[in-house]
Amino acid sequence: MEHALNELLGLHASSHNITALQMSVRAVVVFFVALLLLRLAGKRTFGSNSPFDVVLKIILGAVLSRAIVAASPFVGTLVASAVMVGLHRLLAMAAYHSHAVGKLIKGRSYVLAENGALNRANMQHNNITERDLHEGVRSKGHTDDLTEVETVRLERDGEISVVMQKQDRLPS
Repeated sequence: MEHALNELLGLHASSHNITALQMSVRAVVVFFVALLLLRLAGKRTFGSNSPFDVVLKIILGAVLSRAIVAASPFVGTLVASAVMVGLHRLLAMAAYHSHAVGKLIKGRSYVLAENGALNRANMQHNNITERDLHEGVRSKGHTDDLTEVETVRLERDGEISVVMQKQDRLPS
């Protein structure tokens, strides 16, 4: 049984002699392992574009693809992928419990505009043009008038968020 499984997965194959059947079987196994790892990583990981989450996405894709084409040892790449997901979860928990760790790993948000006034220093620091800011305000705040906006932020995940003025604070 062990020999048949070894042969089916091509556990001793290299990228030069792996068969199409072995690559196909590996692809099926990697698909289900990836699903399991994504479940362990958590929903937010793949719904977010924060650098912290993007790093895991890139590494998982690169490492798991190597398992399919026999560019690296099959079991070792699966174990390395599990370690990366475990490390991601561990750092996410540390960030949850420590603001300093969260800031280090996930970054911080920046105020781009407040009460109609642009924060040009933060805009320049983040390479956000006035056009970018107005596009975000139109998209998220559904207005092009900064006097209707209380705060515009560049969030840690790179998204622009908009908090509108309260109705009683709008100019008449």
